[in-house]
This record gives sequence, C-alpha cells and structure tokens, in this order.
Amino acid sequence: MRKEVDFLIIGSGIAGLTYALQVAKHGKVIIISKAIADETSTKYAQGGIAAVMSSPDSYNKHVEDTIDAGAGLCNREIVEMTVHESTARIKELIKWGADFDKQTDGSYSLGREGGHSENRILHHKDATGKEIIRALLQAVKEHENIEILERHFAIDIITQHHMGLRVYSRTKNIQCYGAYILNPNNNKIFTILSKITMIATGGAGNVYRTTTNPIVATGDGIAMAYRAKAKIENMEFIQFHPTSLYNPGEKPSFLITEAMRGFGAILRNKKGVAFMSKYDKRKDLAPRDIVARAIDSEMKTNGTNHVFLDCTHLNKENLVTEFPGIFKKCMSLGIDIREDFIPVTPAAHYTCGGIKVDKNSRSSIANLYASGECSSTGLHGANRLASNSLLEAVVFSHNAACDSIEQYKTINWRDDIPDWNAEGTILNEEMILITQTQNELQLIMNSYVSIVKSDLRLQRALDRLHLIYHETEELFNISILNKELCELRNSINTAYLIVKQAKARRNNIGLHYSIDLKKS
Repeated sequence: MRKEVDFLIIGSGIAGLTYALQVAKHGKVIIISKAIADETSTKYAQGGIAAVMSSPDSYNKHVEDTIDAGAGLCNREIVEMTVHESTARIKELIKWGADFDKQTDGSYSLGREGGHSENRILHHKDATGKEIIRALLQAVKEHENIEILERHFAIDIITQHHMGLRVYSRTKNIQCYGAYILNPNNNKIFTILSKITMIATGGAGNVYRTTTNPIVATGDGIAMAYRAKAKIENMEFIQFHPTSLYNPGEKPSFLITEAMRGFGAILRNKKGVAFMSKYDKRKDLAPRDIVARAIDSEMKTNGTNHVFLDCTHLNKENLVTEFPGIFKKCMSLGIDIREDFIPVTPAAHYTCGGIKVDKNSRSSIANLYASGECSSTGLHGANRLASNSLLEAVVFSHNAACDSIEQYKTINWRDDIPDWNAEGTILNEEMILITQTQNELQLIMNSYVSIVKSDLRLQRALDRLHLIYHETEELFNISILNKELCELRNSINTAYLIVKQAKARRNNIGLHYSIDLKKS
C-alpha cells in the first residue's frame, strides 16, 4: 500500500501541529504519531513559553538573556529573528484557542525562570504544554485537509539510497521523497510519498535512564535523518533539568518546573543550607547548566541522591493556585509543599542539538524540514534558556510553512520508489533481546555521558555502543519489525551521536563539561 500526500509530518507536538495548521489550506496533510496524538514532550511542558509582551521587557533583553544562557555559542541572527517573532507567534497560538493565565486587570500573568532578566513566561498554571496541545489538536482534528495516523511509526525517510544509489554524508543533492511507515496493529510497512516532509519528532531523553521526557522521546527523527546522511550538530549539549522530583522507579521523572524558583523557591542541601550562592551570583535563577552542575556537586560532596527545593516560606495559597499539578503530585507521595521540602534531582530533559537547519527549517536534504527539539537551529547554543523551546518550535514551524508552501508547487511525486523489502525476515519471539539492550544503553549513558564527563568515560561509552549497535543492526536486518526494535535502533544511533560529538569538543562550554578540559 502507498499514499501520496503534499505534506508529511512525522510527530504531533507543537512543532508538527502548528506547521500542519499553516500548510493544510494549501494541500493534503498526513501527521504520523507513534502514540496517541497528544503524548508528546509538549504535553509535559509545565513552565510556559517565553515571549516579549510588554515593557519593561524588550526584544534586546530577551536576545541577550538567550545568548548569555547559550554560553555565547548561539547564532545571534537566529536569536534576534526568533525573539522578534515571539509576540506574533503567541497571538497565533491564542487565535488557535490556547488560553494563558491573566491577571485581574486583563494583562497576561508573566512568570520568570532561570536566566531571564524579566518576567516574560506565558503560562497556563503549571500545565502550559497540555493546554497548548489541547487547543492545537482540536484545531487540527477540525481541519478537513489533515489526517492523523495515530500509533504508526516512521521507520526511515526515503532518499536515493532506497532506489539503489549509494549516498554518503558528502553526497550533494540528496532528496527526500517521503517515508516508510510501520502500522504496529498488523506489522505491515507501507509507503507515503510526499512532496515535503517535516520531521518534528522531539528529543531523545530516553537514551538516559532518568529523564523527564515521555517514553516516546527516543531520538527517532534525529536517527532517521542521520541514516539519510543529513547534517547533525551539537548533540553533546544534552540539558539536564535541575529539578525533577526524586521518586526512584518513576518514569518519566516528574518535572518540578523552574517557574517555582522564579516564584521564590530555594534549593537546599541535605543540611538545609541554601547553596546556590557558592556557584553563581544569580543563585537559584542561574541558567540550567550551572544549577544542574551545582546540584550534582552538592550530591557528590554530601553522598546523597538528591537535594531539596524549599517553598515553605512562600504564600501558601498562591503556591497551590500557581502550581496545582505539582501540589497534587507531591501530596500523593505524602509531601505537602506548603510545609515540606521537595526532594529533587537532575534528569535528562532537552536535546539542544539535532538536525541542522537554516532559518526556514530546511535541512541539508532537499524537501526535508525539521522543527522543534529534533532540530538544531542556532537558537540554543550550548544551553537552552528556559521556556525558549516552545517559542522556537512555533517560530521555525511558521517559517517552514511559508517556505514549503512555495516549494511544494514545483515538486512531483516519484513513481519509481520501491516498497519496503521485508523478504527473508522472521518474527523475533525473544523480546529480552530488545529490553535488555535498552537497559544497557540507558545505563551506559547515565554512567558515562551525564552532567559531568571525562575522556575515559566517553571512550568506554563509545566502545560499548559499538557492540550493542552491531548486535541491534543484525537483529533489525533479520526481524519482522516492531516499534520497540525500531526505537532501540534509533536510540543507539542517537546515543552514538551524543558521545561522538562530545569526544570531538575540546573545551568546556555550557552543557558540555568534562573534568579533562578547560572552560572556554
């Protein structure tokens, strides 16, 4: 079976849905979601979306905060473009039905998070992403030109490679023609031919054992693009959120939003001592890379698995009103945030690198775009400023839509694309081969490629990744495919890129910190 579509979107988070709503008036759209459509990292974004809405804030302040948090590695032109478009993109989200909290005078209630010099975070209580996804999905489902294929899995994007031509990273004019899609309900693989393909698959937190990401975040889009020989960059910059709820065994780790520190919460060690002043003059509102390393240092110094977040001095009524989800979650574990410290620990949270794209979200492969966490736009540099991720997604998906609407008119579907060849494959009845390798992968990454690294740890990680890569490729080539095997393959590819690019960086900057290197 094969389908022909104008725009194929792989991923159903904020990046994919906003792109879909803008291109759908021009052609037929199919969205691939490997779970139910709202089960994305966007749904779990608590804090909000950063945008300049009023004085005393300014575009220049937001630009400088972003570049400072990114340790100077950001592309200033991209930062300025993104920040200057922020107000318009927020208005667009509101037009699609997103509801952000307001004050009694009707103005938006703007929060503040680490690294921001002004209050500029629009939010919906502590469930901003959930509200945005609700609004966008409703608009998407009402659009006659958009079809969502839930619980389907994109195996690979289609290029000249699948037509028998050898493609290398140095090959010029690589083109994307669509993707091969697995329907897990019947284990059948079909072809979607598309004029334009958008990868919006989110990040790769689940290459780590401890992550705030939902279980769907396995680096699929990055791995697909890598295998197709697209340019991938800055994968060494994996952001660990400083404050996930310490609750061993829970996956994903429950996020304690940075907005709580913006509200006045204080980090304390096991002795109850506030420690952030030792590490940065901005204390608890320092950028995430600094706070995560500070917590890591305190835990190692004191021999603990967590530190504490103290909210007990804050207005109790306002605390519950502003953070109802966190209050409810903590109470379910016997923690009353009005009276008790919250145990917190860093967890893998955001992939700052990814598929290299230009200002219009074009990848290095023709007709292939990428937006959201799977992309590397130049906005985040060496460390993402809090709440810039949702902003990046809407800005770059908007630019991608404007660009691809013009491009798709000149593109025709190829009629010589072969179907997926599953000849000679057999049903793998030993799931342990997949689950155990997944456990190995996550242990390797947690142990050797975490907040603090070393040359020896990275080399050990690389050696072990080579082994499980070859084992998994052999299994992939002989098996009737399922989602779990494909996710494992993608996770290994993505982990390899993280380690390889970490080994190549020879200075400490932002999220990349090795005990063997000097700070830039």
